[in-house]
Amino acid sequence: MAGHNKWSKVKHKKGIADAKKSKIWTKIIREITQAARLGGGDANANPRLRKGIDDARAANMPKENITRAIDKGLGNESENLEELIYEGYGPGGVAIVVECMTNNRNRTLSEVRTAIQKRGGNLGASGSVLFGFHKKGFFTFEKQNKEERLLEIGLEHGLNDISDEGESYSVICDQEYYLSLKEAFIRASLEPKSSEIIMIPDSYVKVSKDNAQRLLSMIEALEDLDDVQNVYSNMDVDELELEELMG
Repeated sequence: MAGHNKWSKVKHKKGIADAKKSKIWTKIIREITQAARLGGGDANANPRLRKGIDDARAANMPKENITRAIDKGLGNESENLEELIYEGYGPGGVAIVVECMTNNRNRTLSEVRTAIQKRGGNLGASGSVLFGFHKKGFFTFEKQNKEERLLEIGLEHGLNDISDEGESYSVICDQEYYLSLKEAFIRASLEPKSSEIIMIPDSYVKVSKDNAQRLLSMIEALEDLDDVQNVYSNMDVDELELEELMG
């Protein structure tokens, strides 16, 4: 898991430095609206909605914005959003997975293709890389938390892996255990520093510093598109080089 954990740490740093609050909120609102439309407005009975609300709170979104997004999903005025996944390859043969939510698939395809091709990549056929990724729950914890306690709680609630990342611990679980494990940690006063559901690759592709720079530019361009919810890759690069590229 080392490649993923290393990339996640840098990804979070990048998000803190680069994210525009309004764009983050727009993506979360879309997710909440879609979750409510598909699974109803009761967060206790709709895990996807519950996850969206947690993300909204973590992004300091006002309660009224969350409520409005849920109401929109439950009402007749909800826009018809389609969930799409695009797959492709970046420089160095790195696999790219792009999760989108859109009301115009032609526009989204054009924007995603342009962002990838302009930076030396190409779109692949459906299924060309997705088979090598799996949805997982991912948590990070400050080092003051005891690894033994994290392991004890985690093993009771579907933990797959725990790693010492130097400045923090990371915990990975299967997607279906994400909410129950998060609740168990919180009940035990082990508040995660971050928590999310992400795509984790089965294997990683080592890339040069130059290709890493192009890949970071590609991922940033994709994440900046309004219709893109998440971008994942199986890039692995030397941590010192990544830190240098991230500034």
